[in-house]
Amino acid sequence: MRTRGRAVRYGALPWAAPLYVGVVQLGAYATGRLPGRRRAELLRAHSTNVANLRGGRWGTLATSAAFVEKPLPVAYGAALLATLGTAEARWGAGRAAGVFAAGHIGAGLLVYAGLRARPGGCPDGTARAVDVGASYGFCATLGALAATVPHRGVRRAAVGGLLVSLAVPVVRRGRTFTDAGHLAALALGVVMGATGATGAGFGRRVRRRGAGLTVNSGAGKGSRRRDLAGPAGGAAGVRQDRVTAEVV
Repeated sequence: MRTRGRAVRYGALPWAAPLYVGVVQLGAYATGRLPGRRRAELLRAHSTNVANLRGGRWGTLATSAAFVEKPLPVAYGAALLATLGTAEARWGAGRAAGVFAAGHIGAGLLVYAGLRARPGGCPDGTARAVDVGASYGFCATLGALAATVPHRGVRRAAVGGLLVSLAVPVVRRGRTFTDAGHLAALALGVVMGATGATGAGFGRRVRRRGAGLTVNSGAGKGSRRRDLAGPAGGAAGVRQDRVTAEVV
């Protein structure tokens, strides 16, 4: 893509993002065929809840991203695929996966620390809640993409809009701990994008070629609650695949 002497380079056609979203979706259909009790036990065993992490089951920080409580709706699945696919095309599969994993694991640990530090302790219902899904990694990737938009004005608007849209559920009554997790994941993604963890800095690696400039966007070598809008649709919400009933 070229505009006024500038070229933004994208990598090869994404493969990891479609593979991940497809595996998650197929897994959701498979687990949905299990008896209710067996399905609940399986999801709880892979949840990043307080009970699992307090018991030393740290592997759930990774495996929880492979499960969702129910199949992803078409709109949410498309938004997830578009976001992860864009990140993979811009930064490469390795860096995109790193941003997703850092946001997913980092937000999970921050939520865990916050619940452990809660005055009066963490209620048993919250400590054992089913908490699986891709939304923390999704939010982190969205934040990193917003923070690497080349145009300063658009970048500031995108980052500000996302932060405000995810801060609103945190301050309202009836919030859940996953609301805080989504905001934390988004903030982590913004930091990763702004500090160059994606390999793109602020989305621009500029070098002079004759009279023009070439912009390399950093392509590398290399069901919490409802309604998340993808990068093209803004951020109407971010809580499609994580479902929790416990109010913080």
